[in-house]
Amino acid sequence: MEYVRAFLTAGVICAISQVLIDRTKLTPGRILVTFVVLGVILTGIGVYEPVVKFGGAGATVPLLGFGYTMAEGVKEAIAQRGFLGVFTGGLTATAGGIAAAVVFSLIGALIFKSRDRS
Repeated sequence: MEYVRAFLTAGVICAISQVLIDRTKLTPGRILVTFVVLGVILTGIGVYEPVVKFGGAGATVPLLGFGYTMAEGVKEAIAQRGFLGVFTGGLTATAGGIAAAVVFSLIGALIFKSRDRS
C-alpha cells in the first residue's frame, strides 16, 4: 500500500506541473522554482508534513520535496546554530542530492556526445 500512496502523491504533483506547462505560458524553469519555493512555504506553515507522512517518497522526491528538505534543514540548523542556521541549513540538508546531480551530470556528459541543432 505504501507504493500506491507514493505513486498517487507523486502523480498528483506531476499532473499539476503538467497542467501548468500545458495551460499557462510559464516556462519549465519558472515552474521548477515555483514548486521548490512552494515546498518551503508549505513546510514552513506545517501543511506539507501530513502529505509527506501519507505519500512518503512520492512527496519527498519531486520538487516540492526538495523545498521540504531545505526547510527542514533550516529548522534543524536554527535549533543548533541560531540565526546562522538560516544560511547554512538548507544547503547542508540537500548537499547529498546536489552532489549526486552534479556527479551524474558529469558522468552523462562524459559518456554521451552533444550535437549541434542543425
